[in-house]
Amino acid sequence: MLNQLKNNKNKIKIPVKIIKALVFDLGNVLIFFDWKIAQNRLNELQPELGDKTTKFLKENRELIHSLECGKISDDFFLNKVRSAVNSNLDKNLLAKIYSEIFWENNELTSLLPQLKKQYKLYLLSNTNSIHRKYGWNNYSFLKNFDRLFLSYEIGYVKPEKEIYEFVIKNINIKPDELVYIDDIKEYVDAAIKSGWNAIQYLNFENLLIEFKNYKIAI
Repeated sequence: MLNQLKNNKNKIKIPVKIIKALVFDLGNVLIFFDWKIAQNRLNELQPELGDKTTKFLKENRELIHSLECGKISDDFFLNKVRSAVNSNLDKNLLAKIYSEIFWENNELTSLLPQLKKQYKLYLLSNTNSIHRKYGWNNYSFLKNFDRLFLSYEIGYVKPEKEIYEFVIKNINIKPDELVYIDDIKEYVDAAIKSGWNAIQYLNFENLLIEFKNYKIAI
């Protein structure tokens, strides 16, 4: 009898709270990207320019962090890169090449119009104004979102707790009434620590399984 009660207890599932909103990351979730596209294009313009630029950016991640937090201007960033790799490449051309590295995850973005019928949709991304202007701002799927939360406008980046707090303060939804989707586990864990439901995006098929677990209707 005791064993039967224990088995029944183990089968009891804690009901999932009704989900009212979905918050999506951008890079490697809604759009994919590959820096090698830019690296190869820069190498074609000037021998080793792409290799030098890649090396400089990898060794100066704080510069990218400052750009994504909105602490430095686009011009400052681009001039810093040009100076570091000893290039007089036009700033606008550099910005375009630096940003034309994205392509749409059509499997996922095709679900957004249907999801929008039942849920509030938000986007939360570590990004910069250069990538937005020259890289992803014209994707039509963005019209499905109720609001875009972008690090360079907020002044914080994931996984800093302040960026998650900012989102909650600006939407009329409780943390446990939303589900966040991000490809980076560290950012997913930070969201969970902030009281959010969160899914690590591995691939489209896995996401559909996770949606079912949260009773998200598609």
